Amino acid sequence: MFRPKIPTMPTPTGLSTPPAVVEPATVTPNVEIPTAAPMTPAPSRPTVQLTPGTALALVCGGTAVVLVLGAVLVSLLLAVAITGASVAVCAVVLRSLLASDAKRR
Repeated sequence: MFRPKIPTMPTPTGLSTPPAVVEPATVTPNVEIPTAAPMTPAPSRPTVQLTPGTALALVCGGTAVVLVLGAVLVSLLLAVAITGASVAVCAVVLRSLLASDAKRR
């Protein structure tokens, strides 16, 4: 069931004839090509004109986005650093309290 079934090729029985020679077809140049209907141009979309005012607005908007994202990412990194430092301080204090409690007994 899981073994592949390979088809068997029958052995040729006799001489085969060589392929027939095919002569190229002749080309007739007198055939007329029907003319295509005139194409109407597709309605063009309005193009965006970049004036100095719009370019300045784009630059200012991009700068504002970069600054806001940078401030958010820096504040997140700072929050993670402060949290890590406070956890480390808590661990040191707890270790000190547990070690001094063990010495008293």
